[in-house]
Amino acid sequence: MQIKDKVVVVTGAAKGIGKAIAAAFAERGAQLVLLDMNATDLATAQAELASGGARVATYTVNVAKEEPVVETFARIAADFGRIDVLVNNAGIIKDGLLIKVKDGQVVGKLGMDRWQAVIDVNLTGVFLCGREAAEQMIKAGHGGVIINIASISKAGNAGQSNYSAAKAGITAMAVVWAKELARFGIRAASIAPGFTRTDLLAGMPPEMLEKVTAPVPLKRLGLPEEIGHAAVFIAENDFFTGRAIDIDGGLRL
Repeated sequence: MQIKDKVVVVTGAAKGIGKAIAAAFAERGAQLVLLDMNATDLATAQAELASGGARVATYTVNVAKEEPVVETFARIAADFGRIDVLVNNAGIIKDGLLIKVKDGQVVGKLGMDRWQAVIDVNLTGVFLCGREAAEQMIKAGHGGVIINIASISKAGNAGQSNYSAAKAGITAMAVVWAKELARFGIRAASIAPGFTRTDLLAGMPPEMLEKVTAPVPLKRLGLPEEIGHAAVFIAENDFFTGRAIDIDGGLRL
């Protein structure tokens, strides 16, 4: 795919990895559609990206809610005439041990509120956005690409039953979609970042950052821009589909 002038939709695009992915596509001349729940941060991201000359539109939406997602993707298709790339980046973290034990006694369990919140956004949200983007791509008849941002935690990370389940799920969904949608010229893939320098990690005390990076063979955090580069690669390489790119500095959980 030649990215120039293509319509690229990025969810969770107001900050961090999402904004970096949008910036990577903007550098190649894409038209950007930024989705997020935070209207203020969206406006800031829009101004920053538009200053480089890109056409940037924003839509405030909760990706976990079906009706708003359906309406938003219909609006995008009406406003831009097509959707060429979707990057499913929106996600949240609500970590907790399955069972918390102290002095041999069970003192807590991972609550349904934490489980459901993460599943709703990180799994259902990806499903909804992927489904609606695929519909608009099929209607337009130009093919397209769907990229799910997973995580190294897809392999299973202690304290992340909810997050790991969701990220493994969206990795598998990309494989399913690659098989189902290929006949429409639509490719699907996923990216699994390791520990990446987002606001959350960058704000950690130095001793905590050292603990995080110690097991990483490259001894550093990943950069959001490196995730953006991978997303562009997937979009540009017309023979890449149904596979995951792990960008984790060599770390294996």
